[in-house]
Amino acid sequence: MKIFAIADLHLSGQPPTKPMSIFGRHWDGHWEKIKASWQEQITNEDIVLLAGDISWAMKLPDALVDLNAIADLPGRKIIIRGNHDYWWQTLSKMATATEGKFEFLNNNFATAGKWAICGSRGWTCPEDPLFKSKDQAIFDRELLRVEASLSAARAAGFSQIILMLHFPPFYNHQTATGFADLINNYQVAICIYGHLHSESSIKTATTGMINNTIYHLVSCDALEFTVKQLI
Repeated sequence: MKIFAIADLHLSGQPPTKPMSIFGRHWDGHWEKIKASWQEQITNEDIVLLAGDISWAMKLPDALVDLNAIADLPGRKIIIRGNHDYWWQTLSKMATATEGKFEFLNNNFATAGKWAICGSRGWTCPEDPLFKSKDQAIFDRELLRVEASLSAARAAGFSQIILMLHFPPFYNHQTATGFADLINNYQVAICIYGHLHSESSIKTATTGMINNTIYHLVSCDALEFTVKQLI
């Protein structure tokens, strides 16, 4: 068993109703590039962590064309919500709609051998100058969700934890946030996140070992539209 990760697929059907090439020529045919990398590296015995912003769809029935395209690829899929996943519903509704082909994380965790896979979306942090008063409630709720996931994994006896976030756990790639504090407190081994797309933010993103946690930026354009092997 190997564990892979990728985020920010930003799918919108085939042909795409919202082509990502509007954000740059490097996005041309991005889904075909991802699929090629996926099919080359991943088998049905492997796990793929999908760290949010999967589909531009606004409602779950409309997102199924994108989710089914992912479901057709090899491997076990574990998924968290991104800030653009407006189609996200309750765990039971999503599991039913996708016929159990995905494992959705929300206040819970998944297991992968000795590993616990935890996660939630995260949010813009108070350290960010763009943080608004309306963000506080969402930020506080996401902190609780991340801690609920981590706490459940620890209570179940897991010491090896992978945390999936969509938003970065650091502001400006340097300043620790409440999410970084939880990572330290629960001794997370690996943290993956997406959301970042600009050339400058990708170049300066927090990666590598910090306080005994390995950080990976896995937004698909940062990975040049390939999947990244973690384990």
